[in-house]
Amino acid sequence: MTEAATVLRANPELAIFLTLALGFVIGRIRVGAFQIGNVVGTLLAGVLVGQLTITVAPIVKIIFFDLFLFATGYKVGPQFFRGLKKNAGPQVLLTIVLCVTSLVVTVVAAKIFRYDVGTAAGLMAGAFTESTVIGTASDTIGRLGLSAAEQTRLINNIAVAYAVSYLVGTAFVVWLLSTLAPRMLGVNLADEARALDAQMSGGTEVPRYEMSGYRAWDVRAYTIGSAWIGQTVGVIERRFAPDRVFVQRLRRNGQIATPAVDTVLQPGDTIAVMAPRHVFFASGRTFGDEVEDVDLLRFELSTADVVLTNAALAESTLSTLAADRARGIVLIKLVRGGEEIPFTAQTVLNRGDLLRVAGTPDDLARIGATLGYIERASAETDVVFLGLGIVVGGLVGLLSITVSHVPLSLTTSGGALVMGLVFGWLRSVRPTFGRIPEPALWVFDTIGLATFIGIVGLSAGPSFVSGLRATGPSLVVVALFVAATPHVAAILFGRYVLGINPVILLGACAGAGTATAALRAVQDQAHSKLPVLGYTVPYAIGNILLTAWGPVIVMLMK
Repeated sequence: MTEAATVLRANPELAIFLTLALGFVIGRIRVGAFQIGNVVGTLLAGVLVGQLTITVAPIVKIIFFDLFLFATGYKVGPQFFRGLKKNAGPQVLLTIVLCVTSLVVTVVAAKIFRYDVGTAAGLMAGAFTESTVIGTASDTIGRLGLSAAEQTRLINNIAVAYAVSYLVGTAFVVWLLSTLAPRMLGVNLADEARALDAQMSGGTEVPRYEMSGYRAWDVRAYTIGSAWIGQTVGVIERRFAPDRVFVQRLRRNGQIATPAVDTVLQPGDTIAVMAPRHVFFASGRTFGDEVEDVDLLRFELSTADVVLTNAALAESTLSTLAADRARGIVLIKLVRGGEEIPFTAQTVLNRGDLLRVAGTPDDLARIGATLGYIERASAETDVVFLGLGIVVGGLVGLLSITVSHVPLSLTTSGGALVMGLVFGWLRSVRPTFGRIPEPALWVFDTIGLATFIGIVGLSAGPSFVSGLRATGPSLVVVALFVAATPHVAAILFGRYVLGINPVILLGACAGAGTATAALRAVQDQAHSKLPVLGYTVPYAIGNILLTAWGPVIVMLMK
């Protein structure tokens, strides 16, 4: 052990990677439905390895934290700016109520129990699973002009309070939103989700294109019946509305061609029809005599990820898009703010939405040009975009104002978050630059945060146990109170003042409190993905407000 400790002290980079490995193992531990998670797992691993008194240069922590914050802003940028529009007003107001309440409750509780500024910041960071508060509060503490020993003590106390309150707060909020809140509101979440689904879809199920044993969509060949002779392809497709039916190919006199909407059908024509499976079995609805025409049916179908950047189509419904511009296109998946959302014919599209669609290569190229652009598979990151974004954000973050003798600023890290929002939004509007592939975002987001938290744990390791003793068991009770009160206030405000549907409301509370684990629990309780419809905008705004509370709580506690 002595030799191992000597090696790790001399090579702190090895200690960091050891912390990451142990942290992700610890993060997999489950207690019932609660999972510790990579963030807390890495913090605890850092505390454990930190008992060997490992010294890591502070700049390493800052670099990874800036990467994490920029990636966070990049992902939620389009939704953040959409949240500033009028139609997202109730969700924005709900988020403000929850976040402001969280700040007030944390400060009041910390003053009552006489916690120092580091413990107060860690309490907020953990109770609301907002790790960014650790960084912004630590940076502000570093500007207070305190002695090096006092700075270290306060920053280490952030890690202690964070570890305790995260474990308590996360578990309690998951239970609160998924189990207790529906009882508070007197609703059955599954029944509410079914009713909302029926209301949104107008009672009509939207068939999904899926890769499984059962195919919701199918393609079949028919020699046309006499009723269709002399009719155009467009007439056939419209006759089966509201079901979406496409005549994809035509065989005439032995020749195969792709018909246009105005192509007139003639005796002996054979057509390849793509439609929801139930259309082919509907009584009294026939295309003619079904035939096995392998060559006619052997045409290429593929998928593409299309990002909506066309401002003219933003805020349009899927039904409007399907009727006007999406002939031959089937929607497989709709992703907003990194979360897959359920969709119906009446789902409203937002700028920055990613639509995974299926169709022929020509149809995919057409819909890509119509909506915005097709996200091409590539592992290359625009490093110029990434680097300039963090530099510009850092310069903005250096601007500060002094309040009560405390210099307040976004800090370079907070600036990276803000510029990530701006650059993420710019990318959704002008997709010709700034590509950061999903795997790279995962590295910046997950590994960036885990490395930052791991180094915090390494630094706090030697004093962690003594710090935990100093705060006492009261911290557990206070963390429960701080985590619960803002969510209860938001639930009551959202339901009885704003009149938000319970399914959407609980998803919005999970987003405003940046509690992704709670969103999953609410979805499980509702047996539906619908709660995510309330999650994306509050999550984007909640990240910004809670991160901003780092410097504010330092000022208020000082």
